[in-house]
Amino acid sequence: MLSQKIGITGIASISALGHDPRKAWKHYLQTSHLAIKKEIGGQEYWVAPLEADSEDQIQLIREENNHYRGLDRSVLLALLVSRLAVINSGWEGTSSFGINFGSSRGATGLFERYHRDFLERNSTATRTSPNTTLGNISSWVAHDLQIQGPEISHSITCSTALHALLNGIAWLQSGMTDKFLVGGSEAALTPFTLAQMSALKIYSEANGQYPCRALDLQKSTNSMILGEGAGAICLEADPVKDPLVYVGGVGYATEPLEHSVSLSTDAKCFQRSMSMALNGLNPGEVDAVVMHAPGTIKGDLSEYRAIESVFKDKMPALTTNKWKIGHTFGASGILSLEMGIMMMMHQQFIPVPFVDNKYPEKLNNILVNAVGFGGNAVSILLQLPF
Repeated sequence: MLSQKIGITGIASISALGHDPRKAWKHYLQTSHLAIKKEIGGQEYWVAPLEADSEDQIQLIREENNHYRGLDRSVLLALLVSRLAVINSGWEGTSSFGINFGSSRGATGLFERYHRDFLERNSTATRTSPNTTLGNISSWVAHDLQIQGPEISHSITCSTALHALLNGIAWLQSGMTDKFLVGGSEAALTPFTLAQMSALKIYSEANGQYPCRALDLQKSTNSMILGEGAGAICLEADPVKDPLVYVGGVGYATEPLEHSVSLSTDAKCFQRSMSMALNGLNPGEVDAVVMHAPGTIKGDLSEYRAIESVFKDKMPALTTNKWKIGHTFGASGILSLEMGIMMMMHQQFIPVPFVDNKYPEKLNNILVNAVGFGGNAVSILLQLPF
């Protein structure tokens, strides 16, 4: 239960949608996806990489000083969105806030490069260890912003970013701080990472109009594709000014698994996390759910069944963004939150173009879901300020 009002006062992201929220919204209004076929590590994959102008922004950060030139791409993405979120929230010049920045895989690109070097030379570069630890992301964000509050990293696979939000809220409710920056970053378009997903038999090999058919419950093959991106959110306890949205409720659950990547057919973890996140709200008042929906047959269907179980005959409108920008692992929850916030601010529902959709008349209450390997589900209820 939330003991006080928690507001989201700023948000920023970078993904295949770009890093400008106006451009991202224009992309959302289009029915085309942002995936391309690209050869990586000698294999061709559907992926959703950054746009050229976003790449330029990352390169500018890399060239700012010698320390940044050796950082992993996942760190650079996190630095950009954290700076933008702080500007958007009006926190510039403030150092008394905490940071929780997570990633599913962390410094993937550097790790793979250092490992190749080790296999070739039986030695490795001096800064291999500090440059590839998971805490590398949040520690560099803290350094870049010169913050004085707590600085935390973690990985809970694909629900990492929403777990960061849970942790930020816990700090706020404890009274130990009144502001917290939370986020997730993932630069996973690397040969070894893509090979891992392919080995699981869940990666898209489709050649149709939509290579990822997330939320299509009639698909006969798995269709997950990877994208890269990062997102950061500024949280405030009892904000003085109206925030973009309030966090009206949070929910979380972990379910017993048969193996490391399984999920029950009706996703009991999602049933519990969504029910908790409602926080007393009548299920019929939820206008939409931004689903995790990774594009796999079992993953999409089990989450849908969980929603049916919670909402019964009061089903909200359902959507996801993974058909457009791919699955961004540890960053995906923040990007889904941003999609929900944008829909609420514009009062316009973004459907999945190849699925029959229910279009809500209003968007005052939106649930956002994420789940990772291990059945670690998180649900966040977003509410407009009134």
